[in-house]
Amino acid sequence: MSSKPFLLRPLCDSDVLEYAEMLYTSFNAWYWKHGWGKDYFGCRPEETAIFYDIYNDLTPGHSIAAFDNNTGRMMGACFYHPREYHVSLGIMSVHPDYWRRGVGKAMVDHILSFTQENNYKACRLVGSAINMNSFSLYNRSGFIPRVIHNDMVINVSGDNPYTHAPGEDRVRDAAIKDVSGMGDLEMEVSGIRRERDYRYAIVRPGESALLSESPKAACVRKNPREVLHASVYENDQKGIDGFMISVKHSALNMMGPCVARTEEIAIALIRRELERFRGTWVLFVVPVEKRKMVEQLYKWGAVNVETHLKQVWGEFQPFKGVNMPSFLPETG
Repeated sequence: MSSKPFLLRPLCDSDVLEYAEMLYTSFNAWYWKHGWGKDYFGCRPEETAIFYDIYNDLTPGHSIAAFDNNTGRMMGACFYHPREYHVSLGIMSVHPDYWRRGVGKAMVDHILSFTQENNYKACRLVGSAINMNSFSLYNRSGFIPRVIHNDMVINVSGDNPYTHAPGEDRVRDAAIKDVSGMGDLEMEVSGIRRERDYRYAIVRPGESALLSESPKAACVRKNPREVLHASVYENDQKGIDGFMISVKHSALNMMGPCVARTEEIAIALIRRELERFRGTWVLFVVPVEKRKMVEQLYKWGAVNVETHLKQVWGEFQPFKGVNMPSFLPETG
């Protein structure tokens, strides 16, 4: 038997089924234990593999997983996403059989070491405000809560007309030519940029695009997942004042990331994207202080389901507009 409790290594393709089962079990067990009253993931366990699929497409090899040295069983896993100016800590999960074994701390330490060794000035995440164990883990590691978010869900009726929003006519599907403008906008509003994510969300099946302009950039031959959509809000000068990315999949329906100069622009983007979710539900993570947005979502039938915190290790620029994060891709 090994004297070390677990082995840390990146996930690989042969781990995907075990990873999906572990992710599904971890989240559902925690939410049942804490009064959610139903499964967090209402899909089949294997369908949560979409998190691995997209994250590994975007940033291959940037994951860390813990394996029991005595049994070889996966104990937990987490993704991380180096971008132009920051690292994002993505979805983290630990199997309930291994809670309180130091698995989460080991993975966070690994990601912060990567952040520091590669001279990034910030690591960012969006974490549940009701999970005190994860909050304490991140807070003890130096993450500081910066923004509080309402987690809101709308069950989008197939026939409800939903009031249209001013400026909705300025919203259109995003194109590859918009990537630089989307990056400039997010840099202005949020102090970060992540052009590979925009490109990945924009690419249509059968098309191809580099994930960045670097000569060594990975090429997406097509978007094999076909679950992401991107739109932009175009101003009179043909510049971009807002963008929205959404994911529609059995494991997660969610709007975001969304970046906009004003709440009115964000509302127009949301209203346009609602059409994509007719007949199903969609989740939003909205800054609580953006009252125009929150009140409009209530009018459209949104209900609160949870609260999340934007948490940052290192440098942080207060948002100069609207920033709505997402859980897939969770790279902001």
